[in-house]
Amino acid sequence: MNTVLFGPLGLGPADFAQLLGHFTLLSLLAIGGAITTAPDMQRFVVGQQGWLSDAQFSASVALAQAAPGPNVLFVAVIGYNVGGLVGVLATLAGTLLPSSLLTLHATRWGERQRESRLLRAFTTGLAPLTLGLLVATSWILFEPAAQRLGSALLAALTLAIMLRTKWSPLVPIGIGALAGALGWAG
Repeated sequence: MNTVLFGPLGLGPADFAQLLGHFTLLSLLAIGGAITTAPDMQRFVVGQQGWLSDAQFSASVALAQAAPGPNVLFVAVIGYNVGGLVGVLATLAGTLLPSSLLTLHATRWGERQRESRLLRAFTTGLAPLTLGLLVATSWILFEPAAQRLGSALLAALTLAIMLRTKWSPLVPIGIGALAGALGWAG
């Protein structure tokens, strides 16, 4: 079997259908972007299916987030690591198609209803929900690294810098890259 096309795990059609179905469902729950559903992606591909380890999942997300381009690329990297190019197709189609179609229709409806008090209340209420989902995502992605003292201290330093200064987020990213290159974050 071709590992580039189907991945190293040798998944079958039922597995790919399950992957597509799960990412399709998550697409409809992705309030605040696909990254907010990363905790459930991790639960599914790591905890439930055992297709990836925690470290592989975190590395997939980190690699995609470090690359230039849209943030949703992490879904393609997860798909590739699970099921090769067919996995990429399953995760991207599941993530992009339903939410894009729903967004298109909701935007058209929202434009017609923009003065509605109910619509304004709904959109205002989405802000804390999105924030909570992002915090859950951060927790899932940080958990494997938190067991190493250097990584935990680096994360605490980053949080302190971001809360106490108006520095660009690139400053703590640069500090983290330097610490990792010097072997301090391991």
